[in-house]
Amino acid sequence: MNAPAAFRRQLLGAIPRLRRYARALTLDEAAADDLSQQALERALLHWRQFDPEREMGVWLLSIAHNAHLDTVRRNARITVTDPEELLRVQDERDADPGTDVGLRMDLMAALTRLSAEQREPLLLVCVEQLSYSEVAEVLRIPIGTVMSRVCRGRAALRRYLEGGAQQRPESGSPLKRVV
Repeated sequence: MNAPAAFRRQLLGAIPRLRRYARALTLDEAAADDLSQQALERALLHWRQFDPEREMGVWLLSIAHNAHLDTVRRNARITVTDPEELLRVQDERDADPGTDVGLRMDLMAALTRLSAEQREPLLLVCVEQLSYSEVAEVLRIPIGTVMSRVCRGRAALRRYLEGGAQQRPESGSPLKRVV
């Protein structure tokens, strides 16, 4: 049986937020599109599990987060891309990087240096503007852990953007593919 029209409308309304989170999470446009599609497929497949009292966006971000973890586990190989290489690829694609290319490049490089444990809650709070309790629900971790990881992630990001701590990424953090 197909999902009801009201569910499909809510799902369609949540797609921009889903794509934004997927892009921030994967740091790669093509991977973000794949992740968004996976999340939407899973949502449509399991539409009966959706609680109408719950916000569709939070439910969909939770599905995307779990799909991303599945992909990370599946792709054990890690690729590191130098920020200069990212700029070169961006120039080749003739992309419009926005008004401040340097800041964007620095931010992307700094985000890749954060551990996934810090980057994911930080993106959900700062980019998706979820509350700490919603982030805890999406990531299935205690709210205190969310607050701690966001705080540490902000501090590390600030250090990286100010030019400090350039020797290595946060302990235990696998670098993600940027290009």
